[in-house]
Amino acid sequence: MKHLWRSVSLWLPVLVLVLVLVAQLYGTGLFLVLRNFVFDGYQRWQPRPESKSAVLVVDIDEESLKRLGQWPWPRAKLASLIDRIREMGAAAIALDLLMAEPDRNNPRALLSPWIHEPGVRDVLEVLPDNDQLLAESISRATVSIGFFLSPDADGNRAPANKAGFAFAGPAPTARLPVFRGAISAIPELEEAAQGNGAFNFIPGIDGRVRRVPFLVRHRNTLYPSFAAEALRLASGRSSYAVKNLAGTDNLLMRIGEATIPLNRYGELWLHYSKPLESRYIPAWEILEGGRTLNRVKDAIVVIGTTATGLTDRHAGILKGTVTGAEIHAQVIEQVLDGSFLSRPEWAAGTEFAAQILSALALLALVAYGGAVWGAVLLGIIVSIAFFGSALSYVEKGWLLDPISGSITLLAVYLVSAVTRYVKSERDRRWIQRAFSSYVSPNLVSHLIRHPEQLELGGERRECSFVLTDLADFTPLIEGSDPADLTSLINEYLDRMTAIAFEHDGTLDRIVGDAVAVMFSAPVIQPDHARRAVDCALAMDAFAQEFKRRNREQGMPIGDTRIGVHSGNVIVGNFGGSSQLDYRALGDAINTASRLEGANKYLGTRICVSGATANQCPGFEGRPVGALQLKGKTQAIETFEPLTSAEAGSEATQRYLESYKLLESGNGNVKSSFALLAQEYPEDGLVDFHLRRLHQGERGSTIVLRTK
Repeated sequence: MKHLWRSVSLWLPVLVLVLVLVAQLYGTGLFLVLRNFVFDGYQRWQPRPESKSAVLVVDIDEESLKRLGQWPWPRAKLASLIDRIREMGAAAIALDLLMAEPDRNNPRALLSPWIHEPGVRDVLEVLPDNDQLLAESISRATVSIGFFLSPDADGNRAPANKAGFAFAGPAPTARLPVFRGAISAIPELEEAAQGNGAFNFIPGIDGRVRRVPFLVRHRNTLYPSFAAEALRLASGRSSYAVKNLAGTDNLLMRIGEATIPLNRYGELWLHYSKPLESRYIPAWEILEGGRTLNRVKDAIVVIGTTATGLTDRHAGILKGTVTGAEIHAQVIEQVLDGSFLSRPEWAAGTEFAAQILSALALLALVAYGGAVWGAVLLGIIVSIAFFGSALSYVEKGWLLDPISGSITLLAVYLVSAVTRYVKSERDRRWIQRAFSSYVSPNLVSHLIRHPEQLELGGERRECSFVLTDLADFTPLIEGSDPADLTSLINEYLDRMTAIAFEHDGTLDRIVGDAVAVMFSAPVIQPDHARRAVDCALAMDAFAQEFKRRNREQGMPIGDTRIGVHSGNVIVGNFGGSSQLDYRALGDAINTASRLEGANKYLGTRICVSGATANQCPGFEGRPVGALQLKGKTQAIETFEPLTSAEAGSEATQRYLESYKLLESGNGNVKSSFALLAQEYPEDGLVDFHLRRLHQGERGSTIVLRTK
């Protein structure tokens, strides 16, 4: 299971990387929205500078309708408007009004119910036709009109094509979107106009207009856009030059002196400037001549409307909605200014490769350096991506996508970091469980909370120590079957260490059958002495039962001897660079070891120093004497700890009475201990003192000359 999770943690981030890249290639809706959000942000941050080119919108606004009459105006009035603009010297006029039906204000249409009345026909013959008047005005000026293309086969007449195309390389017809229907102006207006272009915009999935088609396809015929026709008429050209950029599917379209970069679908990226009031002239000012309009001279004039209910409005980028006339005017401006945005042909491939390389680098760093360094690298890459993208927009007009790659890297990082975290947690729990089999759980938990303490070094602290040894262990090894002995010793050590852990002791080490336990390290325990004594009593109780049970089965297990002592030591991690060993160093450990060994001379199983007993309020036990251990000059008080039942027994009370005689040097001490030995022949401590007295020793000071 552990190996399986390791494989998952390695391959899951790679799988996420592949899935995100596939989503970019085949399910691009979300990524396209986010990409456009960034590109729109660039335009809001730094829109196209105010144009110096002469492009105006003659606006049929609310005030014009109020002054000159409600819509629809008779086309004779539009004819007058075109005539006035022509007289002011406009370079070209783009009529952003679709007139697909005859004028309903024509006299013939108004008088048709009475056309057979006497004299009416004569009147109709002398009244001018509004459509004809408009056609004549259009023919006198340099005017482009427009049409709408539809994906459905609406309309049975193809728009008039007023311009020719010259192609350098194959015509891009096959890759342009197909429109099968068209709504065109009435034939007499198409015939009179010098230009005829498509009004169509192709909004994004959020409805915002970001690209304008300069080339459109009606069935199998190419047409220019409405703005392209205005530019062509202003340049005095009769055709367009279109060529494929070498090595790409992108196009270059030449209109007069202007060279326009288009994408593979014949579209121009719209570079918005701020909406300007100076770009607009109300239609009523043109017709009424309320002021001198010198700025119309040599300008490209778009005739459109902002009046409520008349205009075609579209979602813009710099503000809520913009009119079709505003968009056409902005397109013409940016072409004349040479201010283009483009998404280079190489952009997608470069971005894709950069994502893969960055993601692999990120995965490697998270795997080998950790999540923190991975987050640093992620921040650096994302910052570079956005800075480089913004700089490319400002300096080159390139639209490079920083958001898709950032999302990819973020997804890879999160999955990689989470799987690494989960794996680390699993490993930590596994190590904790495994390590806790050998080392005290309180040490493991403490070091997990304080990993800094795994460094080499230590501190001085008072601790208590419990050291045990199994008597006659060497002969037991020599005379036992290895398999049986292994099972036996494992059971013994498992329970001994479990008892230590139950009292929150720290396992210092196991050497053969010997167990060393320390208290108050690494976690400080104010009651470490009491814990050590209670631990020793619990170990002794288990060891006695363990000996009894195994001897009944024919396994000659000996007594477990236990030494307990408290003192100042240095605790911490010791060792070299290749190994850390958490342990205690100091004389207190050696003293506990000597006390353990002293049991075999004293006839006891547990020997506790006065340094430990004095820190245990209500300590119950019987004094052993002042032991002068081998190699020591100072004797230490020692005790045999007892259970409450043992401490209150008659045997203990009799021993305490005899021990007082021993301490005072009373002459009756030998007979007192002799009587105790007769009554309690299995009491090893009584037998020890009696032997001392027979050997001529006096008092409670005991000198041990061997370990």
